[in-house]
Amino acid sequence: MSVLRDEIDAYNAAKQEKVPQEILATMARCTEELKQSGIEDRALRAGDRMPDFELPNQHGEKRRFADYLRESRVVLNVYRGGWCPYCNMEMKALHDVLPEIETSGARLVGMTPETPDKAMGTAERHAIAIDILSDTGNRVAEQMGLVYELPQSLRPIYQKLGIDIPEYNGDNSFTLPVPATYIVGQDGVIVHDFVNADYTQRLEPAQIVALLAPR
Repeated sequence: MSVLRDEIDAYNAAKQEKVPQEILATMARCTEELKQSGIEDRALRAGDRMPDFELPNQHGEKRRFADYLRESRVVLNVYRGGWCPYCNMEMKALHDVLPEIETSGARLVGMTPETPDKAMGTAERHAIAIDILSDTGNRVAEQMGLVYELPQSLRPIYQKLGIDIPEYNGDNSFTLPVPATYIVGQDGVIVHDFVNADYTQRLEPAQIVALLAPR
């Protein structure tokens, strides 16, 4: 089984070779400014209660979070979108450990601000058979303290890369969630959190499996 961190490191090394240094510097500066904004401190953390909510999955079917919890613990993976290479690497890595997550008595659920059809594309691309919830307008992510607005300096860079955030999200905004992974107990209380304003940092799937193991 591949290690997500190794894949991300390899991608970052290739990016250093291909992407102009001034663009890399702008990306790094914006990431540091987001970290300095204190958004990580405002986000939901272990010990907090996950708010209940209802969102459509990639098939357009309404799903209530409380219904998942009636059946099992939930691993909720909040990601920016299928346009993000780091999110794609993460989703593929999560697919690889999905049997272990389910064997441990938990359910993996994704959440993204993308429209259901875009979320469907991500699910199909990685052949991952889970619900991916479409959080239009980042309304739920806002309750979780994860939402920020893409800086003006990054918007033309994303546009040149063919990334149209409003088109992916089906609205006129440039709001995104900080990527986050939460393990939520059946009582609705978060038992483990991973929130990092640096979108290149993700929770290793093998660690999720280890955290779900009986103690």
